[in-house]
Amino acid sequence: MECQECHQRPATLHYTQVINGHKTEVQICEACAKEKGYLTYPEEGYSLHNLLTGLFNFESGNIGSAGTHLDKGKETQCSKCGLTFSEFKQIGKFGCGECYHTFSANLNPIFRRVHSGNTEHRGKIPKRKGGNLHLKKQLATYKQELQDLIINEEFERAAVIRDKIKELEANINRKEERDSGDTSTFHE
Repeated sequence: MECQECHQRPATLHYTQVINGHKTEVQICEACAKEKGYLTYPEEGYSLHNLLTGLFNFESGNIGSAGTHLDKGKETQCSKCGLTFSEFKQIGKFGCGECYHTFSANLNPIFRRVHSGNTEHRGKIPKRKGGNLHLKKQLATYKQELQDLIINEEFERAAVIRDKIKELEANINRKEERDSGDTSTFHE
């Protein structure tokens, strides 16, 4: 496919932009991409550091976590190490552990950009190593739901959840007994 701008070189950049539901696709060569501003990286290459710090620059037209544009005049600064949020965006690292608390209001938009809109980590647990963790997590959820139902005096639904809890506890106990039998040691 040839460049849509110069019609001379092959298109190497395929750029898709969606603004207010209107989708625009552009296929252009590298030279035209640099000229039009689609490529803004330095000539020596685009480092991982540049990529990560680019993700931190979420303020251009976006709304902050409080629902208002972030105020550039009022710079947030860590009380322990003195790092400002703009310095953090430049270097891509926090100065100390307190920075996480100091800049917490500004971090969710960054996490959303990095993790495709997710702000909570829900990691995977390998089945072999995880054991009953999934069941125990489900058990904790059921117990919380049971407490909420009791508080709201929904006793019929609470009885159903109680039965599910008993069944799940029995499954956990059976699995733990079976797993403890699998970890036998060999003595010669």
